[in-house]
Amino acid sequence: MTTLADEQNRSDLDPPPRSRPRIFVSVAEQSADEHAAILVRAFKEMVPEAVFSGLAGPALQAEGVESFENLTGQSAMAAAAFKKIPWALRLMRRVRRYLKSQNYDAAVLVDSPALHLPIAKICRSLGIPVLFFIAPQTWAWGPPNWRNKRIRARVDRLACIWPFEEPYFQEAGINATYVGHPSFDRLAAVDVSQQAIDGHRLGAQQVIALLPGSRPHVINEVLPGQLEIATALARRFAKLRVLAVAANDDAKGQIETLHKKLAPNLPIKLLQGDDARAETIQAADLVLVASGTVTLEVAYWATPMIVMYNSSRWLYRLVGRWLIRTPWLSIPNIVAQREMVPEYMPYYTSTAPIAAQAIDWLSNPLARQRIRDDLRRTIQPLVKTGAAANAAEELRLLLQQSKHKS
Repeated sequence: MTTLADEQNRSDLDPPPRSRPRIFVSVAEQSADEHAAILVRAFKEMVPEAVFSGLAGPALQAEGVESFENLTGQSAMAAAAFKKIPWALRLMRRVRRYLKSQNYDAAVLVDSPALHLPIAKICRSLGIPVLFFIAPQTWAWGPPNWRNKRIRARVDRLACIWPFEEPYFQEAGINATYVGHPSFDRLAAVDVSQQAIDGHRLGAQQVIALLPGSRPHVINEVLPGQLEIATALARRFAKLRVLAVAANDDAKGQIETLHKKLAPNLPIKLLQGDDARAETIQAADLVLVASGTVTLEVAYWATPMIVMYNSSRWLYRLVGRWLIRTPWLSIPNIVAQREMVPEYMPYYTSTAPIAAQAIDWLSNPLARQRIRDDLRRTIQPLVKTGAAANAAEELRLLLQQSKHKS
C-alpha cells in the first residue's frame, strides 16, 4: 500500500500511480495557454486526480500544471519563424527526451501546428495518444492531401472550433469533432456597462479603435499603418476620438514608443486588458484590427472593421501565393465565405485606400449599420459556448478508448 510518506518522498520525475491519468499538455501562445487552462480545469472536474505537465504558460501553471518550458513569450509567425529553426530543432530533441522520461497516458496539443504536429509524431512513436485542440487550418492552404495525411497519421482525436471543419476533416479520414470556438466562452462572460461605453464616446462624433495585435513583430508591422490612417482621419473629422488597446504590458510599451515616434501630435487614449478591449470595440464606429483571433471578437460585437496585416510581400510572392487556396484570409470573411469586411493582407503598399474606406464608413451611418446587421446575422448562429469543456470531454473519451485498447 502506498502511504502519504511514500507520496511525499516520490521524485518529481517519477510517474504517479497509473490510477492517476498523467497528461502532457503543450501550448505556444498566450491565447492557447488560456484556452488550455480552461480545458484542464474542466477535465479536473471530471477526473480530479489527473496530473498535467508539459510546455505550459502562466495560465496553465496557475491551474497547477508543471511546466517543462514556457513558450508563450517566444511565439513567431510567418518570416519571423524562420529565424527560430535551430532553436526549434533543439526544442524537439529536448521534448523527445522529456516525453520518454515520463509515463504519459495522453497528450493535449493546442493550436500551433508547426510546433505540435512534430510533437504529435514523437507522441505517436512513443505510443502516447494525441488530442489536438484547435484544428490546423489545412482548408486554407494549397493541395491539402499531404497535410491531412500527417494529421491522420499522428492525431487520434481532433477538436475543431468551426462547424465546417468537422465534415471537412472527417472526409479526410480524421476523427474530428466540432467543439465550438473557445473565444465564445470568454466573450459570453463579458459584462461591460453601457456607462463605460458611453464614457469612451463622450464629446466625440466619431470613434475609431486601433487593435494592433499582441506579438511584437505584428505590432511593428501593423501599428505604423494604423497610426497613418488615424492621422488622416483626424484631419478629416474634427471631433474624432482614437482609442487603442494593448494586449499586455510589453505591447503597451511598444505602442507608446511607436506612437511617440510616428504620430506624436495624434491624441490617443491607450487602454489595456480584456474588459477594456470589449468596451473599446463596442464604443467604436470603426475598428482597424490586425488579422487574428481578435477579428472574431470584433465580429461578435458587430462592429465594422478593416482587417490589416503587413508581412513581407516578397515572401508572399515567392511562397505564400502558391500555398494559400482560400480567397479570404480574415476570420469573418472565411466564415462568411465572402468579403464581408475589407481585408488588406497579407501586405499592403499604401494606406490611402484603407483611409478612403474608413472615411466613407465614418461619413455614412447607414453603411455602418448594414455592416453591423450583416455581422450579427453571420456570427450569432455560430456561437457555441463550452468549447474547452467539450474538448475536455474529447480527452476523457480518448483516455477511455486508449484504456480499452491496452
